[in-house]
Amino acid sequence: MPTPAESPRSTPGREAPRIATRHLLGVWSSLRADPLAFLTDAARRHGDVVGFRIGPIQAVLVRHPDAIKHVLVDNNHNYDKLTRGYDVLRQFLGNGLLTSNGDFWRRQRRIAQPAFHRRRIEGFAEVMVSDTLDMLQRWDDVAGLGHTVDMAHEMMSLTLRIVGKTLLSTDVHDAADQVGNAVTVLNEWADGAIDSLLPVGFPTPGTLRAKDASRRLDRIIGEIIARRRAGEHAEDLLGMLMEAKDAETGESMTDKQLRDEVTTMFLAGHETTANALAWTFYLLSTHPDIERRVRAELDAALGGATPQMADLPRLPYLLQVIKESMRLYPPAWMLDRRAIADDEVLGYRIKKNTLVLCSPYVTHRHPGFWPNPEGFDPERFSPANEEARPRYAYFPFGGGPRQCIGNAFAMMEAQLILAAVLQRFRPWLVPGHPVAPETLITLRPRWGLQMGLTPVAPVAAAAE
Repeated sequence: MPTPAESPRSTPGREAPRIATRHLLGVWSSLRADPLAFLTDAARRHGDVVGFRIGPIQAVLVRHPDAIKHVLVDNNHNYDKLTRGYDVLRQFLGNGLLTSNGDFWRRQRRIAQPAFHRRRIEGFAEVMVSDTLDMLQRWDDVAGLGHTVDMAHEMMSLTLRIVGKTLLSTDVHDAADQVGNAVTVLNEWADGAIDSLLPVGFPTPGTLRAKDASRRLDRIIGEIIARRRAGEHAEDLLGMLMEAKDAETGESMTDKQLRDEVTTMFLAGHETTANALAWTFYLLSTHPDIERRVRAELDAALGGATPQMADLPRLPYLLQVIKESMRLYPPAWMLDRRAIADDEVLGYRIKKNTLVLCSPYVTHRHPGFWPNPEGFDPERFSPANEEARPRYAYFPFGGGPRQCIGNAFAMMEAQLILAAVLQRFRPWLVPGHPVAPETLITLRPRWGLQMGLTPVAPVAAAAE
């Protein structure tokens, strides 16, 4: 792997390169039409810090790992979430960990952090595997009939069920379609609302549908919280959050705070992992040599046994595959922040109130750190290669104090599901099925992923 690129040099306090436009809306139409192409091209043409105007908003895209680290870590106190994007999310997520700011966020994070201690979430591995096996049993019934499945939908349903059980001790299988539909409505509305020129919450038909979807989710989650307050007990994340107290003040969460946190975790806790898995199955189906290597590792490490938490350290290549998939298709493809005060990033001026965009999708393709950036190569995440790269050349879960609180949960879940599926089936993309990313709040396959399922002979049977 080549030596990582040097940080770009510039005159201190210099104006960042800008995309010039006389259009009243600035680059809004280009950004709206294809944000991934626009941002990738902007960085390619103008460098690691590039400015532009989105309507009346002055924005800057930062791409270099040092710039990402400055915004998310080194000077994170100067960059808050008082942006239109997060204003939209607050409409249905409330003031949870993803959307809150300042002292309130710090208090909520202190309360919630113990519930996500690695030893506590490892206790959920059995649920993750069990629900995956239930899905595979259903696949057994259709695979021999030549049926195909929408892998994106299958992963959404599976991770939704898992988060329902681990977060709420509730099997949401019966309500999965209702919940899944509500999530899709909210996701699509949020994507449109972020780019809209109308005030946030303006009562368009889409906004009214989103409010109805939000009420449906509130009703489901509110009923569960009410049962818990009435004495029902369960060893799940909700129970941990209800019992947790702020180490500094001794306070616990109110019902409103619980609702906001549970809604955030409920939505984020399945949407992101589902998309990461769907893209991983797609990439493996188009790279059979890599798929064969993963299967060989599974056979050698597990010998046909059902994967368990304790097996994961013996599956390093499987983890590399997931990481590389999340490099190419990071579920959280964009992070935005507002500059509270004037600042400098890599020597370029960042003025107060500037919208600062940090895109994992763009940085994960920086040619100075990722040779052949569009290629699928899990060897990028071998221990030696990871050690040679700057920390923020790769940041699928964000970074700094606001790094995703559920990252360990998500990675454990993704590894266990991928291992269990590949032991039983070889998913393959239906020829001619179109594949392209859709930039909603998360990065979904735009038309789903229609895949066939070829059963895999058990290891013991294959050896006979």
